[in-house]
Amino acid sequence: MSKTSALRVVGADDAATTAIPNDLAAFWMPFTANRAFKARPRMVARAKGMYYYTPEGRPVMDGTAGLWCSNAGHGREPIVEAIQKQAAELDFSPTFQYGHPKAFELASRIASLAPGDLDHVFFCNSGSEAADTALKIALAYWNVRGKGSKTRLIGRERGYHGVGFGGITVGGIVPNRKFFGSLLAGADHLPHTYNREKQAFSKGEPEWGAHLADELERLVALHDASTIAAVIVEPMAGSTGVLPPPQGYLKRLRELCDKHDILLIFDEVITGFGRLGAPFASERYGVVPDMLNFAKGVTNATTPMGGVIARKHIHDAFMNGPEHVVELFHGYTYSAHPLACAAGLATLDLYRDEGVFDRAKALEPVWADAVFSHLKDIPGVLDIRQVGLTAAIDFEPSKDGVGKRGFACIDQAFFDEGLMIRTAGDTVVVTPPLIISETEIGELVEKVGRVIRATA
Repeated sequence: MSKTSALRVVGADDAATTAIPNDLAAFWMPFTANRAFKARPRMVARAKGMYYYTPEGRPVMDGTAGLWCSNAGHGREPIVEAIQKQAAELDFSPTFQYGHPKAFELASRIASLAPGDLDHVFFCNSGSEAADTALKIALAYWNVRGKGSKTRLIGRERGYHGVGFGGITVGGIVPNRKFFGSLLAGADHLPHTYNREKQAFSKGEPEWGAHLADELERLVALHDASTIAAVIVEPMAGSTGVLPPPQGYLKRLRELCDKHDILLIFDEVITGFGRLGAPFASERYGVVPDMLNFAKGVTNATTPMGGVIARKHIHDAFMNGPEHVVELFHGYTYSAHPLACAAGLATLDLYRDEGVFDRAKALEPVWADAVFSHLKDIPGVLDIRQVGLTAAIDFEPSKDGVGKRGFACIDQAFFDEGLMIRTAGDTVVVTPPLIISETEIGELVEKVGRVIRATA
């Protein structure tokens, strides 16, 4: 059989008609146990609303909003139609020395959602690119300000900022770092904010832990503020298993960055566009960072897009010198791609017209009550963390090793419960689309409970 013919097709009358590959070897899957997956594939072929569907047509409830990104659910007609129309009208336009109207319109719309004077949007294509873009802007900013010694970057343990070399350097998830050598020089990390003994089973932001922001003072004493360019944190650390910020922590971090003339970057790739009941988590917590990274929910995940929103003083520092000279030597071929911009505009319209952010805020107490009341008393559950429409459930690991039970939960959920979840070690993470109903919340939580019990 030739490489191009290794396909079979399910029945033509099936609602999920699609081509299914006979050979899974060619695709080296990201962040996946490839051998285990290819021995027992978890395959989806289409999606609509709150559900994925397997090639055979079996529904699978989306408990992950894709990868924290399909906030308005799947297959939303206004977004689909906008992408189709844009593809026929303008399939591509460079944004190096040229522009197209939707790029400027979308930038204005995004800036209007951001707090304070976060007024200027630099587009890229993913959260990883957004992280590296923000770090590069921070370094360049201090150069154009005449403070080129400020090159050190400060991240946080258990943080995730994508998979670029900059993002991995400031990130703090061990498996993401250990294979790739020394990464970028001149980086350090704040401690993470989680302490099970002090915070276990907290609803929302835990009371204990704001003082951990003061660890920045120790790093300043060690390196001197004159060498530190920026601190980058997620308002809520998501990929490491939902770590809500302690009450007052982010405000204290803002105060310390102001005190020492250090830029503060919020990575809101996960928390942006309604996940915590506001356009951005910075609004929920009353803190305006110097830069704010976004991706995922900006297009409801229909097309790749990311970006950085910068405050006015950051942007304006570059707007000097001859007007014909490029101010920032950075960008991507697909920055502000026309299809992504069309998708972004349609997505923001949908969020606005359906009141998605306010809806998520209103559902948060319902979600929290359901998660805690159904899951807290399951034998072996060690902790539950929740903020916005997110939750993480820690449970006792298998005797066969850390992560083995968590992996079993993925299979159990998909094949036996018709549910898509994520895991971080022996932690189940659920982050449903923001369109979830109260009835579906109950159904999802009951499924999670059965999964945890079945894998004990």
